[in-house]
Amino acid sequence: MEADLKRINKYLSEVGYCSRREADKLIEAGRVTINGVIPEMGTKVAPNDVVHVDGKEISNTNKSFVYLAFNKPVGIVCTTDTTVEKDNIIDFINYPKRIFPIGRLDKPSEGLILLTDDGDIVNKILRASNNHEKEYIVKVDKPISQTFVERMAGGIPLEDLDRVTKKCVVEKLSTYEFKIILTQGLNRQIRRMCEYLNYEVETLKRVRIMNIKMDMPVGKYRELTKEEFSELSRLISDSTKEYKPNTFRRS
Repeated sequence: MEADLKRINKYLSEVGYCSRREADKLIEAGRVTINGVIPEMGTKVAPNDVVHVDGKEISNTNKSFVYLAFNKPVGIVCTTDTTVEKDNIIDFINYPKRIFPIGRLDKPSEGLILLTDDGDIVNKILRASNNHEKEYIVKVDKPISQTFVERMAGGIPLEDLDRVTKKCVVEKLSTYEFKIILTQGLNRQIRRMCEYLNYEVETLKRVRIMNIKMDMPVGKYRELTKEEFSELSRLISDSTKEYKPNTFRRS
């Protein structure tokens, strides 16, 4: 039946192999087969089809999903391709199950990132249109003025992306530090915003994603509590899992 068919990227996501975006890359690279045949993008999988990635059969073996909060150190790259980047997040954590990060945090940045093997929740969280809050503490190279705070909060034009950043919450914490809460995820967004105002970011730390707060040492991870996961599920309950074109793209 048509209802039993799933697009190959959705299948790989739901069985916990990788995110839908990563699945698309694997398919494009010809690393995925269905019944021994390399599929086109959008090919659908039937319940009895046999799917392989890099020659290994993929099946839904998850008894329960894993949800981790990790305090990423500076220098670690948020990629699942361990063959390309030696300082990658997967090798660093060395978790016994296959997991993948939800979104990214720049190599020179540190702080909170979530990891899971639940492709369904990844797709919900990653949609820019869902307006999920992410909070950062940023240190810059010169004293923070009131003008800087107001302009950062009001929206900064990023000409190379042909975007103006969405209005956000900005609060001065000290002479050189400020807090910023974004509901948008443009590539290197905070650094680009600061550069536009002739400030240079010295340190950037993410301390919160929605209701999840960073409370572990650098380089350590923990599982989400039942209360955290329950609230996270509530916050994303109205999120779409399907792609909808929108003004802002994820990085």
